[in-house]
Amino acid sequence: MRVTWLGHASFRIEVAGQVLLLDPWLEGNPTFPDERRAEAIAGATAVLVTHAHGDHASEAPGIARETGAQLCGQYDWTGWVADNGGPEGVGFNKGGTIRIGEVAVTMVHATHSSTSGSFAASEAGYMIEGGGRTLYAMGDTDVMADMAVFQDLHRPTHALVPIGGHFTMDSTRAAYACKKFFEFEAVIPCHYATFPILEPNADAFVAKVGPLKVLVPTVMETIEL
Repeated sequence: MRVTWLGHASFRIEVAGQVLLLDPWLEGNPTFPDERRAEAIAGATAVLVTHAHGDHASEAPGIARETGAQLCGQYDWTGWVADNGGPEGVGFNKGGTIRIGEVAVTMVHATHSSTSGSFAASEAGYMIEGGGRTLYAMGDTDVMADMAVFQDLHRPTHALVPIGGHFTMDSTRAAYACKKFFEFEAVIPCHYATFPILEPNADAFVAKVGPLKVLVPTVMETIEL
């Protein structure tokens, strides 16, 4: 499994012959280098969306249409996209699992919000299983007791963890979640350093979550899990 951070909460995940784009927000993302857009989305086979906020979902329908990738997300949101001129998507819901080639993607609960304009959907995270790894993409969330259930059911080996605070967990709460509920091999922080209101770097999280291994990529750096 190869994971490339696209800045903010956007990722490119290459696993078992698939290229998954998670919440691909590129245009307007102040941390993403615009000249590398083609590289970031090349070969995409699926676009996964955790919730309808603009910094996660605004570009997903367009990228899915441009690349021919399947647009995957919460059932009500994918239906709304199709009804409003976007591509037909693969809609599912919490507890449901879809197959993208040899990759299993299970939607799990998150605690956040998901209103975009007049449309309200339900926020979520994903368990992405393939290539002998299970990656927990937490989405935008606070710490929650549900994480104990996720550990029992999925045994994720790695995680994408929001740490920025204000809109999601901050470094203290994110470190607590990782150490209290999971037995990760390593984690990748995200949803920080994008705006001044968020934590400016991952240093505090790294210090608080130790001795758990933290992988801190630069934007467009690829990490092998």
